Amino acid sequence: MRILWLNWKDLKNPEAGGAEVFTHEVSTRLASWGYEVTLFTSSFPGASPLDSYGGVSIIRKGTRTSVQGEAKRFYKENPDRYDLVVDEINTKPFMAPRFVTCRVIALIHQLAREVWFYETPLPLAIVGYLVMERVWLNSYRETTTVTVSKSSQQDLVALGFKNVNVIPDGLSYKPLLEIPEKEKNPTILYLGRLTRAKRVDHLVAAFDLVQTKLPNARLWIVGDGYQKAALEEKANGRVTFFGRLDHGKVSELLGRAWVLAYPSVREGFGLTVIEANAHGTPAVGYDVPGIRDSILDGKTGLLARSGSIGALSECLVRILAETQLRQQMAQDALEYSRAFSWDETATQFRKLVDSDL
Repeated sequence: MRILWLNWKDLKNPEAGGAEVFTHEVSTRLASWGYEVTLFTSSFPGASPLDSYGGVSIIRKGTRTSVQGEAKRFYKENPDRYDLVVDEINTKPFMAPRFVTCRVIALIHQLAREVWFYETPLPLAIVGYLVMERVWLNSYRETTTVTVSKSSQQDLVALGFKNVNVIPDGLSYKPLLEIPEKEKNPTILYLGRLTRAKRVDHLVAAFDLVQTKLPNARLWIVGDGYQKAALEEKANGRVTFFGRLDHGKVSELLGRAWVLAYPSVREGFGLTVIEANAHGTPAVGYDVPGIRDSILDGKTGLLARSGSIGALSECLVRILAETQLRQQMAQDALEYSRAFSWDETATQFRKLVDSDL
């Protein structure tokens, strides 16, 4: 089967996130199983227009905002070249059901919803939230759709989607055999992009409150993004910023941290939470779509009322200060992480690809 996979970024893009990990892990496995997979995506500074990895051919053309038009043009120039199109939607969709003549599978990790108000200026944010996203997604209601969590499934069904399949994220780290040795001082870790929608500024503010009760607490922030400079200024030297790190160094920090903090406004699933769990590290996050799917509240971590910096700090203090609770959550988190596998994720996706739906 010849598959054309459309996504606005690929894993080599400096701004790649969890959605691109999903794309990479599933598409490369499909290629290893004999499927012919082409990923059409946007370009970025220094990127090659033609590339390949893991058996997947990559075509890069256009920008994050123009790649949809470039993809449509490419398909219309090659209408008989593919048997299936995977339309991966990150806010602005490719609208494949409108112009593709073969089967289409829509892949939607999450709806934008509140993210509009964090990443888009007014009044466009209001238009996007109230009108644009709903209008864009109308074309996909009858399309076979994949999402990664029950929260996202519920959002899509509420919009009238008829066939939404939940295929959870996998796990890029092998779960440890036992809880590793942790830092001497209570240590909080954030891992992810530094954007407004991730609300890392809430974490920095919450850390101020944590230190009033636990003066020896530490906060590590791993990742990069346009908010880094502003966050460093806000932290005023009290927080360690590591920037982007390689896989091995990230794994080391995930294992040494006492707790992961994830204050995002919403996620598709919250893959980073499971990655922390695989290192025996429980998590604290806001009670929002995606995060409430990845954190088992009271078992593998704690959920705080969304937007409440005070509640976020209280949850962090509770896990850091209550040794027995933290150790039990660390063990439960480690066991929970064993249920996640990219092989299983790709296998479920393959079944959908091979189906006649």
